[in-house]
Amino acid sequence: METSKSIPKAILFGAVALWCLMGIGCAESGASSATGMDSSAVLVPAPLGLAHGMDFGDGGIPGNPSGTSKVPVDALPDTGTRPDRVVGTGTRASCTGDAFRKAVAHGGRIWFDCGPDTLTIVLDKPAKVFNDSLPDIVIDGNGKVALSGGNKSRILYMNTCDSLQHWTTNHCQDQDHPRLTLQNLTFVDGDSRTETQYAGGGAVWSRGGRLKVVNCRFFRNVAALLGPDVGGGAIRAFSQSKGLPVYVVNSTFGAVGHGNVASNGGALSSIMVNWSVYNSLFVGNQAVGNGGNPEKAGTPGGGSGGAIYNDGNTLTLTISGSRFEKNEVNAFGAAIFFVSNNHDGLIRLTDTRISGNLRGSWHILPGIAMHDDTRREVTNSVLEN
Repeated sequence: METSKSIPKAILFGAVALWCLMGIGCAESGASSATGMDSSAVLVPAPLGLAHGMDFGDGGIPGNPSGTSKVPVDALPDTGTRPDRVVGTGTRASCTGDAFRKAVAHGGRIWFDCGPDTLTIVLDKPAKVFNDSLPDIVIDGNGKVALSGGNKSRILYMNTCDSLQHWTTNHCQDQDHPRLTLQNLTFVDGDSRTETQYAGGGAVWSRGGRLKVVNCRFFRNVAALLGPDVGGGAIRAFSQSKGLPVYVVNSTFGAVGHGNVASNGGALSSIMVNWSVYNSLFVGNQAVGNGGNPEKAGTPGGGSGGAIYNDGNTLTLTISGSRFEKNEVNAFGAAIFFVSNNHDGLIRLTDTRISGNLRGSWHILPGIAMHDDTRREVTNSVLEN
């Protein structure tokens, strides 16, 4: 155990309850060899399909119920009072995948008018952000909408360096727009394995501009299951503007039997991206690749970061008020894989519990794979196997 104090368990969500009302590769240098598991021990992806006894549009409260960490102003949810686009005309039948895709292509603040009940919208192809749309895209499900890929499709795609989504600058990897905020939504059964060029990000693939995720839930999303670096069962991220972090606030990634699955980073995966994660919950996510990085004869690579895979140079990973349990790997980092290849990175853990995560090796801290000289700040947190 890294520290002596346990996580406070006083108030359920605090201010968060109010919110609910409203292609680069980096080697895993310095890593030890894989765990030596035989083929009979290979992890099996979480159950898929729409009917598994959970109503994913039920508006269930997301995030870590013990998390009370203060959130930066920039990471708070959008509180606008008027939409730019509305999906639906008041009935369930009007809230279709096509209507959602058209709204995303237009951009702006997107709300839903699908009747009084909760609803799952199933997409047969991803909704895609256009870089010359309105610069701020806020998709707000009001706790009533689940977006599903139906086990066939990724759900959402944004890429400032994809010419098909319209180039808008000569520095696509570092532009300040689009700025995508996802809030009060559930993402379920996204599947990007049929994507040939961008195989990560079962639910969301994002490059450039900014990405923020608030009050969201991610279940049973799947990305590529083999290979080094590739992954992000729920989210795959690259190239945030000015190196600013991806914010993940009060969100849930997985549940027992309903985790997100990928070769690396069962929930979150990135190259050269900083993350700031607040009051969030990671349970039952799986990194199912084999052999770590690089790919070698007999092992196709991957299997690192049961919940989070964070690789690159001069990175900062901030996790506050969050909990990691029952995440699982084949290679390195049962909960978190954090490698800053130039040894100039910082992992910051505050009011966080990492416990009961499964398998893996190279754990410099319990459940966390990283270089032994990685700078760390651990405050009021519990880290245990």
